[in-house]
Amino acid sequence: MKNFASCLSVGCYLALHTHPRYTIRMHVHAAPAFPGAHRTQSVLRFSLVATLAYVVVTFVFGLRAHSLALLSEAGHNVSDFLALLLSFVAVYFQGRPASHSKTFGYQRAGVLAAFINAATLIVISLWIAVEAVHRFSVPVAVQPRIMMIVAAAGVLMNGVIAALLWGVARDVNLRSAFLHMAGDTLSTAAVIAGGAGILITGQNWIDPVLSLIIAALILWSSVGIVRETLNILLEGTPRGCSLPAIRSGMEAVEGVMNVHDLHVWCLGSQSRALACHVTIADIPPSESACILLKLNHILKDHFDICHTTIQFEHTGCQQLDGCVVPMDKLTGSGADAHHHSHAH
Repeated sequence: MKNFASCLSVGCYLALHTHPRYTIRMHVHAAPAFPGAHRTQSVLRFSLVATLAYVVVTFVFGLRAHSLALLSEAGHNVSDFLALLLSFVAVYFQGRPASHSKTFGYQRAGVLAAFINAATLIVISLWIAVEAVHRFSVPVAVQPRIMMIVAAAGVLMNGVIAALLWGVARDVNLRSAFLHMAGDTLSTAAVIAGGAGILITGQNWIDPVLSLIIAALILWSSVGIVRETLNILLEGTPRGCSLPAIRSGMEAVEGVMNVHDLHVWCLGSQSRALACHVTIADIPPSESACILLKLNHILKDHFDICHTTIQFEHTGCQQLDGCVVPMDKLTGSGADAHHHSHAH
């Protein structure tokens, strides 16, 4: 039992059954989702106040200058304010512990916030594009000096907020907020260039062209976030994670004959989970516990997977991908007949 004791010393939970097929689960808990939650909330709080003030200024002067580019910036910054607010709320919920009703805690609160943020940005970008196209047919004279002054203030504010968010952007939630502000910095700088172009040439069509460029930037940054968050919410394989590589790494462990019914998904944007069946020889539980320990070390060190559920069995499943046996065989006397329903 020496090996078994050594597994317990590193936090290994061993559940054994008298049936020849048994399940062993080991949970290697990752660090808290937001070890710097207080600093993150402070950054988000400052960003919220600054963004709201800039929205008011941009909207007022956009009306005075008759600039669609400035009005589109105001709309974009409204979405930024909502994005930062969602991120702030998500950080609060992600810091809450797991409970009996929320056994994984609120790790996906940030993922959901990022999805809503990005989806909202897509709608706003389409609205800006429609308005810009309309202005080609109905030109409006703009006041470039006001455009440039307000946009310069926006570049300064958005640049500072983006830099602060970059320092705390550890997951997809805060990364989506950072993309909002970084995109704002670039698009607002484009407004300055556009104002200068209108001032020099007197061509007002530059304003709607800038609006289309801004809309394209918003759309480009948002689609990537939507795809990533949807993949997490639909429990797809994490980005950059290869199931064949994971299977090969696990099967390279001495004593492992086969790995099947392999599932890998994300609990949150930074937390991966795995469940699978592993075929091994018919050996004592104390020996299999050490195989489990090696498997979990490989998964943690090479694939950054810290939450695992691994079922050992010494008889192969009839169907490798899903481990399903016809219902009429479940009532038979075969020792290896089994059916598993995975709830992730």
